[in-house]
Amino acid sequence: MIVDRGLTQAPALNWAALEPAFDILCPMHLRLTHTGHIVHVAPTLKKMRADIDLIGKRFLEVFRLDRPRSVKSMGELTQRARSKLHLELRDEPFTALKGVLVQLPDGQGALVNMSFGISVVEGVQDYGLNSADFAATDLAIEMLYLVEAKSAAMDASRNLNHRLQGAKLAAEEQAATDTLTGLKNRRAADHILAAALAEDSEFSLMNLDLDFFKSVNDTQGHAAGDYVLQEVAKVMRAETRKGDMIARVGGDEFMFLIDGLTKKEKLLEIANRLIRGIEKPIAFEQTQCHISASIGIAMRSRGDSEGLDALMLCSDRALYASKSKGRACATFFEELDEET
Repeated sequence: MIVDRGLTQAPALNWAALEPAFDILCPMHLRLTHTGHIVHVAPTLKKMRADIDLIGKRFLEVFRLDRPRSVKSMGELTQRARSKLHLELRDEPFTALKGVLVQLPDGQGALVNMSFGISVVEGVQDYGLNSADFAATDLAIEMLYLVEAKSAAMDASRNLNHRLQGAKLAAEEQAATDTLTGLKNRRAADHILAAALAEDSEFSLMNLDLDFFKSVNDTQGHAAGDYVLQEVAKVMRAETRKGDMIARVGGDEFMFLIDGLTKKEKLLEIANRLIRGIEKPIAFEQTQCHISASIGIAMRSRGDSEGLDALMLCSDRALYASKSKGRACATFFEELDEET
């Protein structure tokens, strides 16, 4: 008897025995019965729903089918075998997935293989996945490495930019600061005054000169002089407002921009506090350093046409008037006679 082997029915495949291999090749697949019930869940999908037992649930109860929208039942879904499916998990975080369904022979149900598609980065972050959760041939792994490399490069670039910006700001601050006293320097003062004039701001300009400072340097040395300047700077910060500019513009010469204030009574009050504070003896090593301060004040109102040089000349003339009066006092330019 001759048997036609081509017509002999092949034995049914044991899908349960094949599933370990499928889990490696397709770690995001499901096996369904012909009724759409889940009978096997691949390891990555298990990890994504570790708190839910998907076995026995209907496929369309776990996943919402976004496309094709016309599909409402498992029978309709099997008719769309091999078509691209757009799915979304019905539970938070409502992950979007791509899939394809393939019918198994002999009515043994169907396999649905899935992937994240372009949402792979969000999927990895949401579920704490790593390369072991994907097939070795999945291009998502290379994409993840590229994303990780790009992220690391961007972090490094941001850190570098922050450091460069910080260094730039530090350099700019250093360029505008008097290194001995920590006050603004002449360059910074000129810039701030020019900006105030350009904005047509109302302010007062004080010029302050230390009296008898040269004597401290000559008799007690430059170390004593430097210490006195640092102590004077502390008095100046304490007796002026936080937003006022204080600058050391010469060896013992200082400049103040008192923003928004042109009332003589208030300005004289500030000037007198400065004079009293600076007149207090300053102890250095075993000696006492005695100095005082003379101040000239010029006020600037909105709409005034004087430029920076003219305004500084006014405060200088008022300062020299204070020196002529005997020092340790303040004079307003507006109070000078024409002959002064």
